[in-house]
Formats: sequence, structure tokens, C-alpha cells
Amino acid sequence: MLFSSQRASASRHGVATSETRAPIGYAVAALNKLAQSDLLDKTGLRKQTEHLVYTTTRGGFRTAAAAGRAFAKKKSSAPGVRSATATSSGLFDLTPTEDEQMLVDVVGQLAAEVVRPAASAADDACATPDDVLAAGIELGLPVLGVPEKLGGISDERTAVATTLVAEALAKGDMGIAVATLASGAVATAISLWGDDGQQQTYLPAFAGPTPPVAALALSEPTVLFDALSPSTVATRADSGYTLSGTKSAVVRGDECELFVVGALLDGRPALFLVPSDPTTIQVEADPSMGVRAAGMAKVTFDAASAELLGDTDAAAYTEAVRLSRIGWCALAVGTAQAVLDYVTVYVKEREAFGEPIAHRQSVAFMVADIAIELQAMRLLTWRAASRAAAGEEFAREAALARRACAEKGMKIGLDGVQLLGGHGFVKEHPVERWYRDLRAVGVMEGGVLV
Repeated sequence: MLFSSQRASASRHGVATSETRAPIGYAVAALNKLAQSDLLDKTGLRKQTEHLVYTTTRGGFRTAAAAGRAFAKKKSSAPGVRSATATSSGLFDLTPTEDEQMLVDVVGQLAAEVVRPAASAADDACATPDDVLAAGIELGLPVLGVPEKLGGISDERTAVATTLVAEALAKGDMGIAVATLASGAVATAISLWGDDGQQQTYLPAFAGPTPPVAALALSEPTVLFDALSPSTVATRADSGYTLSGTKSAVVRGDECELFVVGALLDGRPALFLVPSDPTTIQVEADPSMGVRAAGMAKVTFDAASAELLGDTDAAAYTEAVRLSRIGWCALAVGTAQAVLDYVTVYVKEREAFGEPIAHRQSVAFMVADIAIELQAMRLLTWRAASRAAAGEEFAREAALARRACAEKGMKIGLDGVQLLGGHGFVKEHPVERWYRDLRAVGVMEGGVLV
């Protein structure tokens, strides 16, 4: 098992124990929702999932001329609410709680049985299959960061749980993981920074059986792009704001019904909610070197109507960038783990000169280096997510995780290809795809958010 299943005697720093959560915990709620789906029968996961539910409750790429899909608002009368920060015992303990471990186990099975087999075809098609996306919806991933009172499954910040889920999904495929988590990133952003009216207007749709396709759009097609200095500009208008500019690497951009866009307002970056409108939003395919299954697109806003999300002093925007970077770090950790698992088996089975190549010191040391750097990436990422969940300052931790995952993640991908020799260069083995995906971690902004 990747994580220890033993419950820590004290709550992890920044993550609450199940006693402080909703009565059955968000993992159990997600599992019960999944148990009602036909997906389990199709993938052979029903027995394992029903066992988890029982043991837990027993104790208590297309080109589009425009963004044509309209966001269907479902107004709620429930007042808006902010997720409480996770409680902390003051001890530094990154052991996942029981609820988190169960959720990770189910997502990990989904990644192995559903995501991994679909990855190659999704990479070629630059799109994630609908049935794979439906699997994430049925598991409740779009509302993982939404408060329970607004249709979600937790009343506390879920930065750690989302980080663990992103890592588990990325072991199957990073591109599919990004496509699966994109709408949830927008729902989480609205939960964190939306006012009462925005939460009542937009969040109920994400809690429904067919949540909207949504994307967090921060990246721009600019050389040496600085996420904290976007070129997209917001202008005050009689009815609110209008946005003008171009965003790149927008996940499933040709299908999006709602965007959260970063733009400059009076010289400071801010976040804006932008519903799809074919008269002011143009979309075109923007396939990339890696993360192709996410269906990246370039989106141009031409005086598009927008609502301010959060504040105007750049605090919400800066936090969004940092939380997004933690999300990409989690994706890097999961993909790097897939590389390590694959090459470990390969070097033991591949023979040269009458013996497995794992017997060569240079090969063994390279595999060991991958394991060492991977563990450092994981701990830095978990530490940053833990502090974010606890409502503590995490700028330094996010920066450290980002630097380590961008640099070491890319090297792990390169070493994986090198260990396979000629096999690492062909599509018969998935390592070349993981290498391309890992190169994205240092340049991607937005798309996911924990």
C-alpha cells in the first residue's frame, strides 16, 4: 500500500480526524454514492467498494468556433457558507485519516481499472472518454471541496483529500486526472471565495447528477508567462465587469459552461466568474506535448460579461495560484510513482548478457534515485496541502513543492525513458507518455486546484 492504513493516534497537522467531520465522513458519503452506480459492475469494483462501505458504516480533441454550452443556474435558498479550516493537534503527522485512506483506495482502484486502460487512446484523441469522466462524477469528485451545507461532502477544507485524490488518479494518467478534476477546481474556488449569491447560484449545479463542465483559466500564451501578472484585463461596466484577453491550456475548453478566469483589475490580479457566451467567447483547440487527454483549448474573451470572485486586492487570486500549483505537484507525484512502479518491474525482468539489468549498479542506483526524489516530492506536497487545509501560511511550502516537483519530476520521467532504453522511446510502453506529462508541471498554471 502506498499509504499507511493505520490511523494516527493524534490528528495530522492541518487535517482533522473523522470525529470532527460530518457523522459518516466525506469518504463514506462518496462511497455510498458510488455504490449506487452501474460503473462498479462494469469495472469489477463492486465487491471491494461494498466491503469498504460496510466495514466503515458498521462502526457508525475538437475545435469549436465558440463556447456554445450555456450554464444552467440552479438557485438555492440555502445561505452561503465557508468551509472551516481543518483542526490540528499541533503535531506534525502526515498520515492519512481513515476517511482519506478509504477514498484514496477507491480512487486508486478506479485509476488502475478504468483510467490506465483508457490513457493511450485518450492521449491520441486529445480527449477523455465520457465513461471515464462519469466515473469521477459518480464518485463525487466535483463536490469534494464543496461544503456539505451546499451539496458537498465535507464541512472542512479538503486540500489534503484533494491532493491525495489527484495523486491517486495521476497514477492512472495525468491528462485524464486533470480532465476529471477540472470542474471540481471551479466548485472549490466558488466555495472558497464566492459570496452568498454566487454560492447559491452556481454550486447547486455541481452537486447535481450532471455537473457542468467548468475550467480554471489562469495560463496565457505568452513567453515567460508570470501567473501573478496576467495580460487579460477586466473593465468595470454598468452590469458588473467585462473581460478581454486570451487564455491557454484551458481544460475541456470547447465544452465549458463556466470559467473562473484570472485578469488584471486596476493593476491587480483578480478572479472572475464567466459563464459561456458564444457571442463574446471564442474557443479553438490547443493540443500540447503532454497532458493531452485533458483536451486543452485556447479561449479568447472579447468583452465577456463577468462577476468578481473574491477580493480586489489580489489575495484570492494569489491563493488560487498557490493551491493550483499544489494540485499540479500532486499530479506529478502520482505520475512519478507510476514511473517508479513500472521501471522497477521492467529492470528485474529485462535481461542483458545473461542476467537482469537490475543487477547492474548503474541501473539499480538510478531506480533508487527515483524513489528518493519521489518521496521528497510527496512529503513537500503533503506538507503544503496540510498547511493550506489548516488555514496557515503556505506560500513557502507551495514554492518548495513546486520547485522540487517541476525539476525532479521531469528528471524522473527522463530516467524512466532511459531505463527502458529503446523501449522507452516507443508508444508500446507508457513511460514516454509519462515523461511528456511530467514536463508540464513546471509550466502549467490553473486547471486544477486543491
